[in-house]
Amino acid sequence: MVDYDTLAATLDSLTAGETDEIALMATVVCEVHHSDQRFDWTGFYRVTEPELLKIGPYQGGLGCLHIPFSRGVCGAAARTGEVQIVADVDAFAGHIACASSTRSELVLPVRNAAGNIIAVFDIDSDQPDAFTSEDADRLGRILDGIFAAA
Repeated sequence: MVDYDTLAATLDSLTAGETDEIALMATVVCEVHHSDQRFDWTGFYRVTEPELLKIGPYQGGLGCLHIPFSRGVCGAAARTGEVQIVADVDAFAGHIACASSTRSELVLPVRNAAGNIIAVFDIDSDQPDAFTSEDADRLGRILDGIFAAA
């Protein structure tokens, strides 16, 4: 399991004073990806035009290059602005299988200081039902602290 206190302190230290969103995303992805063995693929999908996400910094196998807001778990998070915890991706209508090994998924909307969604943070696991509400809450607070200040 993730030591969220240590992860938050590490990311605070590494990102202090940084305002470049891509640099922040790359740093967050690296630290989060290596913080827990449940995390098989970790990455950002950036809002690059209306209703469209494009791949950002990530760790793991190849990710989908484009995801419309109308499709998949990432699209649902971007469209609704709500965290998506999916215990079984095969049971999620419209799931996009970027990797056949993915069994469960956690996607968090990422907002800037103005409250606009600039990206979603996607974590896939090759384990079913891998994510908890604590994961969503703690990661959400970490992301808010980093990106709302950028």
